[in-house]
Amino acid sequence: MLYRLKNEGYQAYLVGGCVRDLLLGREPKDFDLVTDATPDQIRAVFRNCRLVGRRFRLAHVHFGHEIVEVATFRGINGETRQGERVMENGRILRDNVYGTIEEDAFRRDFTINALYYNIRDFSVVDYVGGMQDHRNSVLRLIGEPEERYREDPVRMLRAVRFAVRLGFNLHPSCAEPIGRMASLLQQIPAPRLYDEVLKLFFGGYAVQTFEALRHHHIFAALFPETEQCLGQEHDGFPLTFLAHALDRTDRRIEEGKPVTPYFLFAALLWEPVRTRAEAKIAEGANDLLAYQDASAEVVERQVHQTAFPRSVGQPMREIWGLQPRFARLTGHRPYRLLTHPRFRAAYDFLILRAESGEADPALAEWWTRFQAADEPERKAMLREAERVPGGTKRKRRRSRHRKAAAS
Repeated sequence: MLYRLKNEGYQAYLVGGCVRDLLLGREPKDFDLVTDATPDQIRAVFRNCRLVGRRFRLAHVHFGHEIVEVATFRGINGETRQGERVMENGRILRDNVYGTIEEDAFRRDFTINALYYNIRDFSVVDYVGGMQDHRNSVLRLIGEPEERYREDPVRMLRAVRFAVRLGFNLHPSCAEPIGRMASLLQQIPAPRLYDEVLKLFFGGYAVQTFEALRHHHIFAALFPETEQCLGQEHDGFPLTFLAHALDRTDRRIEEGKPVTPYFLFAALLWEPVRTRAEAKIAEGANDLLAYQDASAEVVERQVHQTAFPRSVGQPMREIWGLQPRFARLTGHRPYRLLTHPRFRAAYDFLILRAESGEADPALAEWWTRFQAADEPERKAMLREAERVPGGTKRKRRRSRHRKAAAS
């Protein structure tokens, strides 16, 4: 693609994360190209090209299942002859002003993401000191940090994510404003923040990312109710539970196993749900209904921060709703629970709760054995469960009902 654009008379460079990762000896996840050709000119060169984006006009060139993103050099000011820029309260709403490669470099966010690989002489072009910051393992914004954060508040999340993923130090000038400006994330559409949360926690560094978000006082902008609960933790919980859940996510990614957004969000929002449900139960509500109502309330508030789709919200609520059912070990209830489509995810969630000390380890161990047991063993386990306090309570409730009927 680079040579094809060059042969058509255009400048073309590899840029951004792929150059950064290659210099670090890592395999890039994808390759981004930048050129002086406009989006329409790019489409004229590549038939398999599709123009996307309104805020930033880009060309996606398709090669089977692979997509290579090609951008046009962006200008610094609105003085260039082509394109348009729309801003509101310092935030960029639309930016399709085209310019030179040098202008494009100063428009990028971090110095280490503004390195250009030139195929003409196989050199790295650097206008902003990115190579020096790369050697020093420093993550630094290009320009005045507060202004850049105001242009796009998501840069604060990107700063934390890149610093953790690369093992770089966030420059003090970039780190200091984050806590003060975290409220600007309220201006960002909730669906976009949902996508950013997945990037933050599905990169293989979920535990370190969580700690960094809290360290820079920005986690509360994404999960305000969870942060409030974390400020009231007792004996390491709920912090211990979240640490176990995020560590499990990292291990699964390292092992090449799938991870699901609904399980991640179920863990991140569990403590607000549990706290609210327990308060309802203390007021006399049925435990199953209490968890259903608490789930609905927490989800309704959270979607204003990170608007997850129904494919995430529904299974997440099912995981929460099944937790009190694990404590019901009499009759046919365990068999019915085993057949629930979300049983395995809910069971894994119970294991995490037990490992963090929030659920009874004996209960988790019982369900582990029950799944693996044959039918005679299961019946024996159920008979034994009738003799534990849960079964006694069930018999006492029946006794009270009989007395009430007699009277």
